[in-house]
Amino acid sequence: MRIVIFGAGSLGSLLGALLDSAHDVVLVGRDPHVSTTRERGLRVTGVDSFEASPASTTDGTGLDADLAVVTVKSYDTAAAARDLATGDVGAVVSLQNGLGNEETLAAGLECPIVAGTTTHGAMLSEPGVVEWTGRGAVAVGNWRVDGASDHTPQVDATDDPASRVAAAFRAASIDAESDPDIRHRLWAKLAVNAAINPITALARIRNGRVFEGPTAAYAERAAAEVARVARADGVGLDADAVAAEARAVARRTADNRSSMLQDLAAGRRTEIDAISGVVAERADEHGFEAPVNGLLAALVRGWEAGAGVR
Repeated sequence: MRIVIFGAGSLGSLLGALLDSAHDVVLVGRDPHVSTTRERGLRVTGVDSFEASPASTTDGTGLDADLAVVTVKSYDTAAAARDLATGDVGAVVSLQNGLGNEETLAAGLECPIVAGTTTHGAMLSEPGVVEWTGRGAVAVGNWRVDGASDHTPQVDATDDPASRVAAAFRAASIDAESDPDIRHRLWAKLAVNAAINPITALARIRNGRVFEGPTAAYAERAAAEVARVARADGVGLDADAVAAEARAVARRTADNRSSMLQDLAAGRRTEIDAISGVVAERADEHGFEAPVNGLLAALVRGWEAGAGVR
């Protein structure tokens, strides 16, 4: 299968390296990572060590592929859709953080859209080198197929893109499954991200510290607010269950610095709009408040404005 990894950062590079064992892979990313990968190949360290040789480019337009795996930051999703629309792509799967990426992709593309989550952990050590920090799994589910009139998750009886995507991942020995209730997984992941990412970023702490000391209560409230908004959106998320999952993730990744903490430390824009921001906005649409998520979003946005990255 011809697979494009659109967003060859840490996660995209790891998935590209893994998929390269069974497929014809092209990484779309930025220099110097792309040029180094093109010249020397892509080296993976950490959980397993190996080298891969995917093609790589900084130009995401005019691509011809059976599948595009989108791993860009949420604020770059619209640009990714515009670039992909200039080529011929059979299906697109989002493995991004936050909520709303699938709607953005569906609005700009005519091909099947597949939603997904992954628990793999990765970090770019240097150009051409990605550290595999945690082995995980991939879950995908149909979001929109050809001819759909809206952007809600659905399965076409004559075509099951999510099953084909999961099979492509499994062909490369990646644990992957197709889940018809992918919206539940997306909201559950959002609850975990809302509890961990902005708090670690603002407090400048590693994941394991979130549920210790004064930040613990606010992390639990952030997760509980996501669960309430999810239920208002028709997804049965339990507040205690997602808080417990957030605590478990924080323990498993105790020594990790969250992606949002890394963004703040590097002076980069964050994905706060698609995490805490979207929770507060959806709550307002449903006629109630999500005060913890609203405050966290305001604080991170305030830092972004002050740093000149918004």
